Amino acid sequence: MPLLPLLPIFHRLNREHFDGTLAVDGQPLSSVRWSDGRMSRTAGFYRRGPGIGDGRGSEIVLSKPLLEPLPVEATESTLCHEMIHAWVDLVLRRRESHGPRFRQRMEAINAAQNQFQVSVRHRYPVPVKPPRWWAVCPSCGSRYPYRRRISNAACRRCCDQHHGGRWHHSCVLQFEAAV
Repeated sequence: MPLLPLLPIFHRLNREHFDGTLAVDGQPLSSVRWSDGRMSRTAGFYRRGPGIGDGRGSEIVLSKPLLEPLPVEATESTLCHEMIHAWVDLVLRRRESHGPRFRQRMEAINAAQNQFQVSVRHRYPVPVKPPRWWAVCPSCGSRYPYRRRISNAACRRCCDQHHGGRWHHSCVLQFEAAV
């Protein structure tokens, strides 16, 4: 399904489930946008801090690669999930991740409608990328897939078994490019 503009969905969800508290004079309190295409392991996130979200101090970002192939309900559910984070933070002025206020609002939204379900964790299919590197333990020969090389990473099993759980240079993984 092609990507939909997020602001109309945001404003509808804000009216329906947040009593319009996440916008002032038609402008969202947080910036709302699609990711640049690199976000492939999580469906969305909410964050706040200085210089974030076009100077608004917070933003909601949804994953373009993860949500684009899915039905619109996945986008609505994910956006609503992130809007709950924004509501707890900006309206209630509380710092909690998936705490009691978050869960209470999530349950109320799920009870009020049946178009989509908000959950704490998504179950969307995450594209599996092949490893770029194989890390090989020189002691036991175990192979571990890695996306990037990490210096001084050691085989935990060998460190535990032969060195009392402490890092040892003899267990440092050797990286081979994956073919």
